[in-house]
Amino acid sequence: MAGALVGVKPTPILEEELDIVIPTIRNLDFLEMWRPFFEPYHLIIVQDGDPSRTIKVPDGFDYELYNRNDINRILGPKASCISFKDSACRCFGYLVSKKKYIFTIDDDCFVAKDPSGKEINALEQHIKNLLNPSTPLFFNTLYDPYREGADFVRGYPFSLREGVPTAVSHGLWLNIPDYDAPTQLAKPLERNTRFVDAVLTIPKGTLFPMCGMNLAFNRELIGPAMYFGLMGDGQPIGRYDDMWAGWCMKVICDHLGYGVKTGLPYIWHSKASNPFVNLKKEYNGIFWQEELIPFFQSAVLTKECTTVQQCYIELSKQVKAKLGKIDPYFLKLADAMVTWVEAWDELNGKVDVDQQ
Repeated sequence: MAGALVGVKPTPILEEELDIVIPTIRNLDFLEMWRPFFEPYHLIIVQDGDPSRTIKVPDGFDYELYNRNDINRILGPKASCISFKDSACRCFGYLVSKKKYIFTIDDDCFVAKDPSGKEINALEQHIKNLLNPSTPLFFNTLYDPYREGADFVRGYPFSLREGVPTAVSHGLWLNIPDYDAPTQLAKPLERNTRFVDAVLTIPKGTLFPMCGMNLAFNRELIGPAMYFGLMGDGQPIGRYDDMWAGWCMKVICDHLGYGVKTGLPYIWHSKASNPFVNLKKEYNGIFWQEELIPFFQSAVLTKECTTVQQCYIELSKQVKAKLGKIDPYFLKLADAMVTWVEAWDELNGKVDVDQQ
């Protein structure tokens, strides 16, 4: 048995290089069960809703907490790009972080167990995913070839075996699946009990519905593209924040040569949201997505776009030109995309293209 462990390196925990971002409207009692895994890290808590309410955080955690008053104070007029009364506000945490990596999780997500009954350290698996390359250019039928016990299969081009840098690690959920409202209503009792021990790279040119409740990314590689849009209060749509970010991010990753992984790790999603409330939020999006998906599938960025910011600004122009015809909301969203990049550069320093 000892011989089987030769060459297996422990996963670095990156406690000085990673922030955990949590959007919330309630006391964070759920952190107690995550304490063994989260306590070494710095937390960025983005409080949504009433800023006068006090959010309680268990003792022993290193954190900073921002409410709407803080967002308005820090961003000034640019605070208009940060959603209110919607978990999309989490992306403010991405703006103010100074770390290389971000892990974001919802406050109704608990520690899951693998089939053997062992508690899953979701953050450790995300770090593994991010530190190992992705293979978006050619599909490996043994899935992630960089995992222990796997490799590239016969016929996999040797010229592609170095892979590309991984920008995003998208985790999944046991118990309550991430369904839209119509599916929730059709399957009110359905629970996900299947634990699939796999990590896949999403192929280049393929979109996916990104869920923000169990998600990690390399902020230095792709941070400016992780904008969760305009959702919630005063907006005609909700529950599309993470998917909008995922579509934009994937187009940009494909253009710049970065990879996106999905699969492990699992968390335990504890609570189903109200499907009737969700339907009101999703109603426009359910119609609009039939035009949004073809838009992103056909989006092409010019070769002059060599930074994430340049890609995102170019994409915002295409959103305004092509999606603005669907609804005036997309004209507003395109402007907010530009404001987001301006806020990013203001807080993080503008990227020198010559340094890329």
